[in-house]
Amino acid sequence: MKRIALLPEGSVSHEAALHLFGDEPVELLHFKQISDVFLATVSGHSDYSVIPMENTIEGSVSLHMDWLVHEVDIPMQIEWVYPSIQNLIGKREEFQSGEQPGDIDYSKVTKVLSHPVAMAQCLQFIRSRMPRAELEHAGSTSEAVELVKKNPGQGWMAIGTALGAKRYGLDVLARQVTDHDNNYTRFVLIGPRPLEPAIPAAQNKTSLLVTLPEDFPGALHQVLSAFAWRKLNLSRIESRPTKKRLGNYYFIMDVLESLDAVLLKSAIGEIEALGCQVRVLGSYPSLSFGEQKAEVPK
Repeated sequence: MKRIALLPEGSVSHEAALHLFGDEPVELLHFKQISDVFLATVSGHSDYSVIPMENTIEGSVSLHMDWLVHEVDIPMQIEWVYPSIQNLIGKREEFQSGEQPGDIDYSKVTKVLSHPVAMAQCLQFIRSRMPRAELEHAGSTSEAVELVKKNPGQGWMAIGTALGAKRYGLDVLARQVTDHDNNYTRFVLIGPRPLEPAIPAAQNKTSLLVTLPEDFPGALHQVLSAFAWRKLNLSRIESRPTKKRLGNYYFIMDVLESLDAVLLKSAIGEIEALGCQVRVLGSYPSLSFGEQKAEVPK
């Protein structure tokens, strides 16, 4: 049975993992910190790790990308997209308005807790209904729900998943409170061995880390040209600091092609001939947005 490291029970990562593996028997190993999720696979305690990499509202999760680049050398094996459906969670009796059954008195809310990314996805909702509430970040949405559970009568609410509410015996007070309907998170499964997903892949993708030579004016243009004239499609290009010197960057490029494709191999050869350093972060099946018709726990 495969052992899968991921963030805590009831988190979006938990929902996404259940969606990816479906009925396949796996052992889920939950950790509070993303560093421990990475290190579980580094140490061999788990076979794979589930890593959230990008959100349609907040963009790339820089900390997680930096871990892949600077801290570990484990390839991406699968990419999939899952809807980040965030809900307002608490104990219903604590916030009952008394006017109509189910009505919530938001003036009773003193604090809202969540993971910073999830919090940012719901700021308009929070500000319009609970402008005086204190906002506090937690290590995960699941941890935020757990903190609310452990502090009854304080006027605390959490932003989190329906799975998290069910896990800790709390109520979903308002569903889908994200500020935009198209709120998706891109996850990657990292591990030392390739893995065929249960969900059919829409296409293959290869992620490259490209470091430009310092004394080559126009090097980025030359790199992009190596893909362009071969008609290789880049779905993403992002710069991140190398952490060696101010103004020194590397580039993460996602190519919609498998690494064993002749054209991609030749493009990498041309880029390396320019004096660039190229590191393959993974070549993997990519599941499309249209296939993510996940059932969200009620």
